[in-house]
Amino acid sequence: MSSPTWKDASGRILLFRRPFHKYSLRGRVTLSQMPLSVTAGITAFLILAFFPETLMNPLFISFLLSQGIILLLCYAVPWDKLPYPAFLVLPILDLVSIALGREGGQDSLTGISLMAVFPVIWLCASGVFPKTAVGISFFGPLAIIWVPLMIRGDVTGQDLARSFLLPVMMLGIGVSVTVMTLSMVRQQRDLEEKDAQLRGVLDDSKGQERLLNTVLDTVHLGVLAVDADGNDILMNRKQRAHHKLATPAGNADPNESELLVFAADRSTLVPVEQRPVRRAILGEEFTDYLVWLGHGSEQRAITTSARPMRDQDGNFAGSVIVFSDVTELVNALAAKDDFVSNVSHEFRTPLTSILGYVELMLDDDDDLTEYQRGPLEIIHRNSERLLTLVSDLLSSRNGQLIVSPLAVNVADLVRASVTAALPRAAVSGIRLMADAPDRVAAHVDPARISQVLDNLVSNAIKYSPDGGDVMVSLRSEDGHVVCSVSDTGMGMSEHDQEEVFAKFFRSAAVRNSAIPGVGLGLSISKAIVEAHGGSVSLHSEVGEGTTFTFAVPA
Repeated sequence: MSSPTWKDASGRILLFRRPFHKYSLRGRVTLSQMPLSVTAGITAFLILAFFPETLMNPLFISFLLSQGIILLLCYAVPWDKLPYPAFLVLPILDLVSIALGREGGQDSLTGISLMAVFPVIWLCASGVFPKTAVGISFFGPLAIIWVPLMIRGDVTGQDLARSFLLPVMMLGIGVSVTVMTLSMVRQQRDLEEKDAQLRGVLDDSKGQERLLNTVLDTVHLGVLAVDADGNDILMNRKQRAHHKLATPAGNADPNESELLVFAADRSTLVPVEQRPVRRAILGEEFTDYLVWLGHGSEQRAITTSARPMRDQDGNFAGSVIVFSDVTELVNALAAKDDFVSNVSHEFRTPLTSILGYVELMLDDDDDLTEYQRGPLEIIHRNSERLLTLVSDLLSSRNGQLIVSPLAVNVADLVRASVTAALPRAAVSGIRLMADAPDRVAAHVDPARISQVLDNLVSNAIKYSPDGGDVMVSLRSEDGHVVCSVSDTGMGMSEHDQEEVFAKFFRSAAVRNSAIPGVGLGLSISKAIVEAHGGSVSLHSEVGEGTTFTFAVPA
């Protein structure tokens, strides 16, 4: 059994292994009684050594026995099952015991009455009934002196006055202890309230942390948070799977430079300084940065986005990086491009044959009547247009559109496009107008610019199903040719405006209507204008109409 005392790091002897308030009530009562019991034992030893005749005094024997009984009560009584202040009977019994010891041993040892300081401190330090405790700290020691005097009956005023010093001294001690105890009690209550508040905040924080971890482990995105030094703060379940995918075989704990992170070609390792986590640690902010993780058949396409974190002073404190697996989307886009390319190639061969035979028939002027020539020319014109569309599909798939600029009057192209669209506009009840000067010279590819004009005018008529006005305007501005096509049709939402130039995009309103189309016209038109070094913009409001504007260098 280990000893109850030991030395701490500074070499001091510690009497108890635990703080006083952590003992049981029985233990605290015993420890409170222990100083007086030890002092009584030392007193008994001194009496035995130097004044053995005092041990024959029944009052002194009563003092020693009562101290033993009180100490025994400290151990034997289950104080925690009694009302809390019940233990205060012990210091009061101590005062009675000390009175017996004073009367029985004052001829041998003076100052036994000073032992009253122990029960006085106990009473006043308990914090229970502080006013009563202060009163007992004065009247208790006073009774120790006065009661024996009154029992003997030889009391003088001088004797009574002489005995006031001890009670006054005990009163001072009692008041001091009471004040300090009450102050400590208030501080303890404040600390307990703050501790309760901190525990509540801690519980809320732990609850929020559990909620955050659950949410992060539920979402199908990898989330990684790093501090300013690049140390991982948080990594959810999905991101741990991504990290495992990028871990080389035989390396259980790779650093960033050792991870298998490849560029878009799926075979070239991304330089360390260009890797998503490294860029995020350097404070960069980026969106949808594509990399490939892992190798072989398990390789996955991952888009990454990062946002920096700032402390309250605005300094960089780390970054949050989100990893999204887009392998299926990338594969679908590749399959779509392959499909478009294959279908376009399959269309191109028969269209070329059709055009060739139609041109041969049109070249034979002697055998064709006007009635026959008209339909053949329509077949020829639409076949050429379809062949151009097929070529554009192939070009847009490869990201290339070839333009052949010539010196042309763009105003003539505008008027020709408007004239060609007038019959269709009339059928739809639309007033189609052109606002163009006589001449606007520019070096552009006339066939391609005509294609852009035809697409924009055709869309303006198509998406004005209830009639209205379509205006095509042309002007020169700062060395550019600027053309606008405005309608008063159905218009577009802000979301649709963001996606309108994407290939194969058609808004929900258009898909739900009977308006035909495949969603390639605007994409091709934008590619043509950009191939000329120009730009395309639009302004639209739902139910108010749309204006497309393109500008190319003159």
